[in-house]
Amino acid sequence: MARCWSYLRGLSICVTVLLLVSGVVMIGVGFSSIEGNVPVAELFDQLSISDDGVLALQVFGPITVVLSVLGISAAVSNHKLLLLLFSALIFVEFVALMIVASPLVHVEAEVNFAVEDIFLNVTPLHRAELFIQTELQKLQTSDSCCGLRSFEDWGNHLPDSCSCSPPAGLSAQTSNSSSLGSCVMTGTNPHPSDKLWVHSEPCGPILKSYLGFPIKLRIGIISAFATITVNLQLLVSSYYYFHRLMELKN
Repeated sequence: MARCWSYLRGLSICVTVLLLVSGVVMIGVGFSSIEGNVPVAELFDQLSISDDGVLALQVFGPITVVLSVLGISAAVSNHKLLLLLFSALIFVEFVALMIVASPLVHVEAEVNFAVEDIFLNVTPLHRAELFIQTELQKLQTSDSCCGLRSFEDWGNHLPDSCSCSPPAGLSAQTSNSSSLGSCVMTGTNPHPSDKLWVHSEPCGPILKSYLGFPIKLRIGIISAFATITVNLQLLVSSYYYFHRLMELKN
C-alpha cells in the first residue's frame, strides 16, 4: 500500500506540473496578438469576434499557475489540508472556466457565416477598394489561389496573380480539358494558344483558416486544461484515500 501511495503521489506531482505548463501556455496565448497575421485584414475590420476566449485565458492562466504551485507544494510536503484546498479550488476554477468559455463552441460557426456575407458584399473584386485588391493579389501569388469563392469573383478583370501554368506535358495530352491539376481554363476560345489558365482554388477557405486558427487554438488549450484537471481530481482523490488508509492502519 505504501508503494501505491508513493506512486500516486509522484503521479499527482507530474500531472500538477502539466497543469502548471498549461497555465503558462494560457498566459502566453492570452496576451499574444495572433490575430494580426490574417491576410487582407482590412476585409474583416467590421467583423466582431467574441473576446471571451482571450479574457478567459488572460484571467484563468495566472490563476492556474498559482493553484498549480499550491498543488505541487501540497503534494511534496504531504500536507493534507493544503491538498484538499487545492482540489476544491481547482474544481471551482474548472467549473468557472467551462461556463465562461462555452460560447467559443459556437463562435467559429458564427464567424464562417459572417465571413461569407463579407465575401458576398465585396464582390465583384475589381470594384473593391484598391488596398484590398492589392493585399488579395499578394495572397493569390503566395498561396496559388484566385478570388474569394472562385475566380469568377474578379469578373472579366482577372489579375496576373491568378495566372496558373499547367504542366506542359499534361497540357499537351489533355488540350480539350477545361481543368488541369490545380489550374482551370477561363473563356470560351477553343484555340489552345489563347487559353487563359487560372488557379482553381479560391482564397476564401485560406482566409477562413487564418481567422479560425486563434479560436481553435483557444478551444484546444481549454480542452487540454479540462482533461488535465479531471485526471488530477481523480489522482488527488485516490492519493487522499490511500493516505487516509495508511493513517488508519498506523
